[in-house]
Amino acid sequence: MTESRFPTAFTILFTLIIVVAGLTWVVPAGEYETTYNEALDKDVPVPGTYHAVEADPQGIFDIILAPIAGLYDPHTYEANAIDVAVFVLVLGGFLGVVTKTGAIDAGIARAMTALRGHEKWMIPILMALFAFGGTTYGMAEETLAFYMLIIPVMIAAGYDAVVGVAIILVGAGIGVLGSTVNAFATVIASDAAGIPFTEGITLRFIILIVGWLVCVAYVMRYAERVRRDPSTSIVAGMKEDNERHFLKGHGGTETPAFATKHTIVLLIFALTFVVMIWGVSSGGWWMAEMSGLFLASAIVVGFIGWLGEKEFVTTFVDGAAGLLSVALIIGVARGIVVVMDAGHITDTILFWSAGKVEGLSAVAFINVMYWLEIALSFFVPSSSGLAVLSMPIVAPLADFAGSSRELVVTAYQSANGLVNLINPTFAVVMGGIAIGRVPYERWLRFMWPLLLILTVIIMASLSVDTFVGGIG
Repeated sequence: MTESRFPTAFTILFTLIIVVAGLTWVVPAGEYETTYNEALDKDVPVPGTYHAVEADPQGIFDIILAPIAGLYDPHTYEANAIDVAVFVLVLGGFLGVVTKTGAIDAGIARAMTALRGHEKWMIPILMALFAFGGTTYGMAEETLAFYMLIIPVMIAAGYDAVVGVAIILVGAGIGVLGSTVNAFATVIASDAAGIPFTEGITLRFIILIVGWLVCVAYVMRYAERVRRDPSTSIVAGMKEDNERHFLKGHGGTETPAFATKHTIVLLIFALTFVVMIWGVSSGGWWMAEMSGLFLASAIVVGFIGWLGEKEFVTTFVDGAAGLLSVALIIGVARGIVVVMDAGHITDTILFWSAGKVEGLSAVAFINVMYWLEIALSFFVPSSSGLAVLSMPIVAPLADFAGSSRELVVTAYQSANGLVNLINPTFAVVMGGIAIGRVPYERWLRFMWPLLLILTVIIMASLSVDTFVGGIG
């Protein structure tokens, strides 16, 4: 498979900084008057108060400084996104330590071993495990290690490679789509929208559970059809009569033993996210406290896993380094907002956008936001990049449309999660189907009915929540 020539998220976002800087020379400068919103604990624009101000076009020097200012204001040292970036790095270290203990690999391997002979039940259990990873920490690139383990087992059970790919890609994907405490989607987007990430969590749990049930039913139905009649496989025309030839290049993988320490590590892993939710919703926690929580949990997991001081530090640093790109992309994406604010065109764009959605019902507004995020997701597949790019602009529109900011966050993460199930600009999609030797066009043929079903579920959920005035 040839390497995609589509630009990276960094290139796209920096190009947008240049474009936005150019717009500050032609878009009229203007501002809203603001008032303090106690519920949001921040100043929000007052409808009907937009007025023109003196223009401040942004030049080359402003463009270069924009990604730096996206992390902090270089003049006042007022934090913009540095707290989020630090949290992402600490979370990366935590995930690296948990992964190093082998608990995640061993847990999945144990489930597969326990269900041998009842392989069809591997599908919902494995998809639940991957969905848990998706909804808690945006499990994506980490899934690539599991394809060589799961695909041969699915083929040996009488299914095809598509089933193995779908278990992982759709399983983790529906978790991301229904993110509840995912720091790379829900938390960052809520922070950019100016609200606690726990607002709207009930609806996101509903979307997660209903979406997971639909995805499991869809994959199990396809798997059973292939088992009964292999000619119905999406990839039937590709493989030779010898099923084992289709496994060429995958090889065997040793099944890791599941030890007591793995059980304890997985319990701590889950408990950490529970404590995080409690801290934010009841304890007044935010990024600093959450970072401290994951640092403490990483240390505890390191002791339980007997990693040793040197290996623990190395693993933690490597894990943080693995998410350095995410931390940096937050600054680059917020650099767009920095340039817009400095050029006084943010409120102008908000004013124009408010005019476009004026007259729309709250239900129509939230569905328009969903499809807007669908379109943006193809160009900015990074959940964190899209969050800090779009939320500062579209979230305040909810204040004008009679909707809520948490619904806009839910619309964003659902749209981004849906698109990233098939997004050709998303390395996880192209890497996963490449390992499974599933051509992209055949993956699309497999996925399009499921995408339609999920879209109906998401739009219905957003619409009902808007109509009833919010369910949490």
